[in-house]
Amino acid sequence: MTAIHKENTMKSCLRAILFASTLFLAAGAHAADHVVQELNNGPDGAFMFSPSYLLIQPGDTVTFQPTDQGHNSESVFMPAGVAPWKSELSQPLTVTFTKPGVYIYQCTPHNLFGMVGVIVVGSAVNAADAKQAAAAIEKKQLMNQGRITAIMKNVQ
Repeated sequence: MTAIHKENTMKSCLRAILFASTLFLAAGAHAADHVVQELNNGPDGAFMFSPSYLLIQPGDTVTFQPTDQGHNSESVFMPAGVAPWKSELSQPLTVTFTKPGVYIYQCTPHNLFGMVGVIVVGSAVNAADAKQAAAAIEKKQLMNQGRITAIMKNVQ
């Protein structure tokens, strides 16, 4: 192999790597970051996540932010095959959502108070099962009855 041929081969490889890197970065550039606050009191009452409903796209992240202390985020319903999450009390947690469907989460210490939220990733492919899960969750709540039912009205 001549020196010129080696140089051209090296330049071609570098161009290919640069092109692939650009595609990779461009694909990640479209992912959005969302923040859900964990609140003692908010626009929809006591013990709530704000916003309590999110419609996001696959690849987006959600940071559960303990704006008020003593809260966490724990998944209680999600599409099949998705690993559950649970943050420590008063600690933020960022979750990347890759699989389409409905996700329901709660604050573990305040689940009986109706501190729940819903995220739809892409499309609500598991909406029927999610609505059944929401109805079962609501039956256990002592406070804020109707909250999860109201949130689930956003799920199409």
